[in-house]
Amino acid sequence: MSKFFIRRPIVAIVIAILTVIIGVVAMLTLPTSHYQDIVPPEIQVQTIYPGADAKTLEQAVSTPIEQQMNGVDNMLYMYSVNANNGQATVYVDFDVKTNADTDQVLAQLRVSQAQSQLPAQVTAAGVTVLKSFTSPLMLIGLSSPGNKYGADFLTNYAIINLQDELTRVPGVSRIQVFGGQYAMRVWVKPDQLAKLGVTATEVINALQTQNNVNPAGQIGGEPVPRGQQFTYTVRTQGRLLTPEQFGNIVIRANSDGSVLHLRDVARVELGTQIYNLNARYNGAPAGMMAVYQLPGSNSVATAAGVTKRLKDLSANFPAGMRYDIPLDTTKAVTAGIHE
Repeated sequence: MSKFFIRRPIVAIVIAILTVIIGVVAMLTLPTSHYQDIVPPEIQVQTIYPGADAKTLEQAVSTPIEQQMNGVDNMLYMYSVNANNGQATVYVDFDVKTNADTDQVLAQLRVSQAQSQLPAQVTAAGVTVLKSFTSPLMLIGLSSPGNKYGADFLTNYAIINLQDELTRVPGVSRIQVFGGQYAMRVWVKPDQLAKLGVTATEVINALQTQNNVNPAGQIGGEPVPRGQQFTYTVRTQGRLLTPEQFGNIVIRANSDGSVLHLRDVARVELGTQIYNLNARYNGAPAGMMAVYQLPGSNSVATAAGVTKRLKDLSANFPAGMRYDIPLDTTKAVTAGIHE
């Protein structure tokens, strides 16, 4: 073989050039990740049951899902995590040779079969089936030097202005914001409920029936008398916006003509959706986000895309707000490549 190339140097040069070109193309297109595809694809089933403890979640949510998930094609094992804040997650790991997209579809079908056995509050909140790594790729923190903005504002800003934008970056599976967005909090007074003979169910029903959006229809719609030239669409107020409006919700109309309002049995204020998660950065209140990578994507390219998009979005930050990246797992990858 050596004599063949010695006598034909041009062929040897062409093969060498082709080898170099193929090597360069392979180097540029080869996915770079901290952990290669040697771990089983993992599908997560996320649910929330407001007010439930871990034991209730296990019995009412996780167990029905696990029972339906048993026997799904190419499943290796599964486990669930139930927290006292009402959040339950079922992790299903599949064979390493399977396709994550196919595994997600199979898991979604099994979850659909289990939804009839789940509590109504769980199905109303939604059951999410997604493919994602368990550990985050990056952590992003929003802070306010001088404490101009509190953690509630920072978290709500991240949910409204950053979460969807960063989720659209190629390679990102999901963005988890630690904390809750603004919500109208109704703190009932148990002593007043007992004194007036009001149950918590009555309060909930009043909130659901009097804080909703109802279509009001049209005026002048077809069929109309001759000469009617205009059609007017009627718009009602819709959902309530202020604590005062919520306080005016009628709980009960008494036989003597008096009216029992929500403000008589509860304190209404604008707060956050949840209070059991708090983030701090350098000792100050912060809004923290975790970036989870899509299985099979390039971790370095994903982190670079998130960083670039975040830099572009920061141009619209209000004065007194900044962002930091306290955790970037791709730094170890890039350092290893350079070495």
